[in-house]
Amino acid sequence: MRRLLITSALPYANGHIHIGHLVEYTQTDIFARYWRMTGRRCIYLCADDTHGTAIMIRARQEGRSEAEVIADMSAAHQRDFAAFQIRFDHYGSTNSPANRALCEEFWASLRERGMVTTKDVTQLFDPKEGMFLADRFVKGTCPKCAAPDQYGDSCDKCGATYAATDLVEPRSALTGARPEVRSAQHLMVAIEPERPFLSTWTQGEGRMPKEIANYLAGHFLSEPLRDWDVSRPAPYFGFEIPDAPGNYWYVWFDAPIGYMAASKEWCDREGEVFDDWWRSEETEIVHVIGKDIVYFHTLFWPAMLKSARFTLPSRVQVHGFLTVNGEKMSKSKGTFVLASTYLKHLDPSYLRYYYASKLSSKVDDIDLNLEELVNKVNAELVNKVVNLASRSSRFVAQTGLSAAYPEDGGLFAAAAGEAEAIGAAYAGFDYARATRIIVSLADRANEYVDRMQPWALAKQPDRKAEVQAVCTVALNLFRQIVIYLAPVLPKLADDVARLLGCPMDRWELAKTPLVGTKVAAYEHLMKRVDPAAVEKMIVESRPVEETAAGTGGAAAGAAAPAAIAGAAAAQGPAASGGAAPAVEDDGAALAKEPLAAECSIDDFTKVDLRVARIVAAEQVPEAKKLLKLTVSLGGDVRRTVFAGIKAYYKPEDLVGRLVIVCANLAPRKMKFGVSEGMVLAAGDETVHLLSPDSGAKPGMRVH
Repeated sequence: MRRLLITSALPYANGHIHIGHLVEYTQTDIFARYWRMTGRRCIYLCADDTHGTAIMIRARQEGRSEAEVIADMSAAHQRDFAAFQIRFDHYGSTNSPANRALCEEFWASLRERGMVTTKDVTQLFDPKEGMFLADRFVKGTCPKCAAPDQYGDSCDKCGATYAATDLVEPRSALTGARPEVRSAQHLMVAIEPERPFLSTWTQGEGRMPKEIANYLAGHFLSEPLRDWDVSRPAPYFGFEIPDAPGNYWYVWFDAPIGYMAASKEWCDREGEVFDDWWRSEETEIVHVIGKDIVYFHTLFWPAMLKSARFTLPSRVQVHGFLTVNGEKMSKSKGTFVLASTYLKHLDPSYLRYYYASKLSSKVDDIDLNLEELVNKVNAELVNKVVNLASRSSRFVAQTGLSAAYPEDGGLFAAAAGEAEAIGAAYAGFDYARATRIIVSLADRANEYVDRMQPWALAKQPDRKAEVQAVCTVALNLFRQIVIYLAPVLPKLADDVARLLGCPMDRWELAKTPLVGTKVAAYEHLMKRVDPAAVEKMIVESRPVEETAAGTGGAAAGAAAPAAIAGAAAAQGPAASGGAAPAVEDDGAALAKEPLAAECSIDDFTKVDLRVARIVAAEQVPEAKKLLKLTVSLGGDVRRTVFAGIKAYYKPEDLVGRLVIVCANLAPRKMKFGVSEGMVLAAGDETVHLLSPDSGAKPGMRVH
């Protein structure tokens, strides 16, 4: 059997691992663990994707070097992966000497084949930051549907795609400045000559899910392929291109090469030959990726590999996105859960099993229904699988298992006969089918235990041999089930190995009964999922600004049931403390402090509330609680507002946000400058900047 090299997409070093990421790494880890159990030579490699503008900007904001930022993130990523029992044979970084050397090798091959050209590219340039802006760092109004606050490449509202230069009223997400249109020379790779090859390669049997192959054929390969822009001008964090000083390889050029760099580092460490893994027909290469990066992995990457004469992937397995409770992961709803937050409250085995029960070879999105998670784990893993051991092992703790395997009506043989089907499901990435078969085996085993009732037999002294026989059957059926689940639940397999005193790491072990061995004292193998723990995880996952006390009035040192942040920070609690009733969940007006005195409609109409867009936000170093905001009220009307929200918001997260301001508040002079308005926020124990619905525009009156 050919060697197997497996990769997952490289996590970007600009953020922590969350439960959405874990779909892919769990999926890949299960695949690798299954093949290792069969005895196949198999390595699973990954690395941090470290280059690009986002890392450079973050390092500047934090006053650190890029090397420090990515080192910290690598440690955090590997810590989270290990906690979720994801086992890499090597974990590297794209910012490594090995990756630089391989990038240069690929570049030389592309140059040699005449695939590199130059082209003047027009982009938006931030005059304040002194750099060209990637699409993600530009926001503006969609040129198709006029939706505000859209990124520079596509509209979340209407789905249109466009160039950043097409945005209406574009602004830099970094500084709020209006970008300038400038041109710079970029290096391009022409892959159109490889279109006949790619058309054949992508349609290869088993190469990728059929829906992906059809998508590529219909959307890209039916017409000429555009040249690939592979360079970025300085400033940029990455590898400078040797024959083009001042230009750097774009992150998507060196990121997939990172798979190979990790392989090279592993080979050097283990005394292996790199070409045996990347230039050999005896090696099968499998990439596991999300559907959002198909374009790079199925068109550009194979063209690069072919040009440099490396082995092409045998399979590109593609999965869908994760939703939670039927919706996109949401920070405000607490469903955008970091791996580290999950681990504080729940067993990682729960999530591994749930994902396995949902994953198939298709590209369907996966929904993490939290109620279903609780029910599925408790009903299937705890009640059906683990209870097999808890209901039988204690009766043979003294005697051990029978010397010969007892008669069981063909149950063990039938379960052994399912090994091939379960293995084929794992090998084909159809984990949902594998878990269905395994749960059906658990149902049969429980029917046997319910029928034989070892707890009742144990009360009869003259039936000890019968008790031992029944428990020997039950524990062998349990052992088979756990071996089949071992790729999904490696910790459970390790725990059962200690309980039964036997190995659990080879697929073939499920074919032969275990007899004549001691059984250790039973210890809990898995706890039931506590719904309260799930709720605590959700609460902790909500943003700081939604769980911290106060804004506005908090700037003066007090938490308020309702708050208006801004000039209130200068005018004291009276301007922000009890101006309006608190609004708790589901609209229950349950203010914990007395409401302010009644006002007339005439009093209220004096207040001019307007929609505004935050175009700039910055720290006020001398102030403990203030941020300096520049807000646009439409056109050229701008106001400066000092808001007491420093504890709850980062400046970079506010730029571009629509808020409600009191626009006719008398300016107030402060030691830091003049505050020309208030930004409205509400909160009791949680804090929310008030924002209008989508479609609102700066300058609109709030009625």
